[in-house]
Amino acid sequence: MMEIADFDSLRRAMAENSEEPEGPARNARAEQLLAEAEKLNIPLAVIEALGHQLKVYNYSSEKDKMFVPFARLLRMWDERPEDFDEYETHSLHWVFKWMTAGMLDQPHIPLASIEKWLGEMEHRYRLAGHSERAVRGAEFSVAGHIGDLARAERAYAAWLAADRDRMADCHACELHGQGGWHLRNGRDAEALEVWGPVLDGEYSCAHEPHTVLASSLVPLLRLGRVEEARAHHLRGFRLVRPMESMRGAYADHVEFCALTGNEARGLELLAERPAYFTDTGQPRSRMDFLAVVALLMDRLTVLGLGGQRVPGPAGRAWTAGELAGHARAEALELTARFDARNGTSYVGDQLRERMAQQPLADRLPLGVRAARTAPAGPVVPVAPAHAPEQSEQPSLPALLAEARRLSDTLQPHALEAWAAVAEAAEETEVDTYVRAEIADHTAMGRGPEGVGLFERAAELYAEAGDEGEAIAARARAAYVRALSGELAEALAAIDEPYDRILALYADDSTGVRQTASVLMSRARILMRQVHERSEGAAEAEQAVRELLALVGGRGGSDVRLVSRAAEGRAMLAELAEHAGDGERAGELFRQASAQFVGAELPWFAVEYEVRVAALAHEQGDPAEAERALRAALEHGGPYVEPVGRAQLHLQLAEVVGGRGAAEEAAEHALEAAHWADEAGESGTLGAWARHQLGGFLLRQGRFAEAAEVLESALADLSAETHGDGAVVQTQWWLGDCLSELGEHHAAAERRLQAAEIARHWPEQHDHATLAHLAAESLGNAGLPAEADRAYTRAGELWREMGNVHFLVRSLRARAWLALRTEAGTEGARKLMADAVRECESALEGVGDPAAAERLAGELGHTHRQFGDLLARSVPEDADDPAIQEAFEAALAEMAAAISVFATLGEDGLHGRTAAELAAGWLEADLSRPAAATARARAVLDAYEGADPADETVRARRAEARQLLEPTEE
Repeated sequence: MMEIADFDSLRRAMAENSEEPEGPARNARAEQLLAEAEKLNIPLAVIEALGHQLKVYNYSSEKDKMFVPFARLLRMWDERPEDFDEYETHSLHWVFKWMTAGMLDQPHIPLASIEKWLGEMEHRYRLAGHSERAVRGAEFSVAGHIGDLARAERAYAAWLAADRDRMADCHACELHGQGGWHLRNGRDAEALEVWGPVLDGEYSCAHEPHTVLASSLVPLLRLGRVEEARAHHLRGFRLVRPMESMRGAYADHVEFCALTGNEARGLELLAERPAYFTDTGQPRSRMDFLAVVALLMDRLTVLGLGGQRVPGPAGRAWTAGELAGHARAEALELTARFDARNGTSYVGDQLRERMAQQPLADRLPLGVRAARTAPAGPVVPVAPAHAPEQSEQPSLPALLAEARRLSDTLQPHALEAWAAVAEAAEETEVDTYVRAEIADHTAMGRGPEGVGLFERAAELYAEAGDEGEAIAARARAAYVRALSGELAEALAAIDEPYDRILALYADDSTGVRQTASVLMSRARILMRQVHERSEGAAEAEQAVRELLALVGGRGGSDVRLVSRAAEGRAMLAELAEHAGDGERAGELFRQASAQFVGAELPWFAVEYEVRVAALAHEQGDPAEAERALRAALEHGGPYVEPVGRAQLHLQLAEVVGGRGAAEEAAEHALEAAHWADEAGESGTLGAWARHQLGGFLLRQGRFAEAAEVLESALADLSAETHGDGAVVQTQWWLGDCLSELGEHHAAAERRLQAAEIARHWPEQHDHATLAHLAAESLGNAGLPAEADRAYTRAGELWREMGNVHFLVRSLRARAWLALRTEAGTEGARKLMADAVRECESALEGVGDPAAAERLAGELGHTHRQFGDLLARSVPEDADDPAIQEAFEAALAEMAAAISVFATLGEDGLHGRTAAELAAGWLEADLSRPAAATARARAVLDAYEGADPADETVRARRAEARQLLEPTEE
């Protein structure tokens, strides 16, 4: 900890403390620094330390501590205003606004005191010559808080009418408040329009766009703009997460989860901030937080998860039901205190309305991983609003008729309908044929365990006099044996049913349905033989064609026969694929799909469209793959299992992304992540989907959203399951996102982690690139020594691979870093000279003209940067001869750059003009106006007749004219 010996060391210590994370530790340090300031016996030191204390209290959960240091500051101002410098005078008046808002947040402070304070603020602002804008803004906040909407409207109008001056809140904060007024009056769209400049990044501050993003969530949901709401949640929560002082905005994100079917993520958010349940420094934000906790717990209870363990106040275990009651009681107690202070019921009315909200979306996929809500201990079920009486249950005949209808038309859920028949039949006598049907359909749902039941069904069908259906049941038993790995037994078992059904059919003793069923079972068994043993293809094809000959043209409205024909055609497709005829296979699969769709059985077409997509991918036909995958999703509808939906969306994301449609690809990756979570595959398929989603969001420049998703993916990605390439790529993308967000230290960590994995790969290009990027991030993070080491490692790798371009760039980067390290100017010059030599040496040995041009361009840029470095490395206190020497050396490098770029013709034009202009400014600094003018005119001449719409051309011409102005004067 820095020792405070004088005023300068105090200021450095306060600056360092300002950079620390929000929270009690930072606040405690500010209190220590005030004590140290008092020892210096310098009034301004105490004033600055009190101001620092005020600031850290305001940006923390201990806002209630602000009033004491401010009262002391105000007393010091009244006694000796001359002790305040200009900055501290401004700060004192600025903090008046914090005091007004802070008093509103504390229900123990009487409303009369707040009104008196508002008058005091107005008086002092008038004395100081400030506009009424900040005062009217504060009055608007007071009136809005207590529910005096008429006064709030007047204050709002006066606020906007008053002139903006130095005391006005920043544009971002003002727009937040103005949008909030629209929101309070039910004007969601208008609120979002007002917030637009903040959401778009035009205005920002320490708390914006953090709070606007949070405030926008519910109105966006109400307007149906769910994609924007999702994006604002991911982007906004990332901003709010590290800031302890933003409990109110944090609560908005928890509320969003509760209203969008993301209860599990809401619980994760609560678990991240246990102190928010109990921190008492700002009662109003605690009240808001507890209200949304109650809302979230109520949602869990409605879902039947009232007994689930949930995060709550420390000291005991909580279930959702218990925490709901606790949070509601605590929130209402705080509300009662505010309403008692204000003399209205407005705060309580607003809070009760918030807690009573109903979901605005059944489930809005977010892309980030959240453990599924599931019971952790005894679940307290919620009774249905109206439990049906026993007499309302369908009768057995009705159940039987519905089951037969569903199975005859091959509808989904037919097996569930037969299960209901079976349950009802346990309590009454049914005839033998019904018992056969029950056994038959029960066997269909048993998989490998269904053989015995099929045999029993066959016995019952025979007993009931339906020999054809008995044979079909035995054929189904044989097929189940094949599925269970008993292929030889299945082949032996199918012969007798096959012979008997053909004999019966020939004698008109059974129908086409039963015959087709046996032929299909036999064809399926023979196809298993082809797939498992790669033999019997001719026999299988003959069996399939025999089936098609039986059912072809005889389906009509009998969907069972149509489905037999469609499946038979798909079997021919499989045989064509097995024979290596992918084109024929694809055509047959498409025909099978079309038959199922034509029979209004589209869910059966899904498998075949997926097969078409795979074949199209192999044949290099992405358009057909995309068509087939879209068809599969459309045909499957709600009947595709969650894991299947996840796989389809993920495949489609890859295909669509491959043609550059990153936005649509992201939508499919998002859906894939959602359905993978629903399937319980978050850690496998879901992680891969999030990996892809993050990449597509990054491609769109949505860096904050991408970072949140990629961090979520990394929690589950593993080299063992997904491959180390996926882990490296995710770290790489995340590093890119963090770099764009200005989180350079974190970006460096991700890039170094990825580089460490890539270090073990045979091909080292990725390792070198990641080391280079990590060095860049370390430099941007203010860690020049660490950056130099990373660039050195990258340079060694580039040299080993013979990549001169990146070797030279690493040397140039190290040269610039050297100016910030002990190596200093001399070290920087040596590194830049090394870069020049590497380029020149490579040029001497290159034979390819195109490669020579690229190297020449690199050499030109190196000379140019060398010149810049020499010019900028001169200390501010250097004498004139030293400055002239450095500028002359820099000018020589610029001249070398111009000469090199000139050899490249049109390709080197922009490089040459940039060097000419840099040289011109150096000539001007060396008091050589004629030379400077000549260089400026050379640039203008170079762009004679150039495209005026070209941004580079416009910029260079403008700079050349700027250079001409002083020299012509």
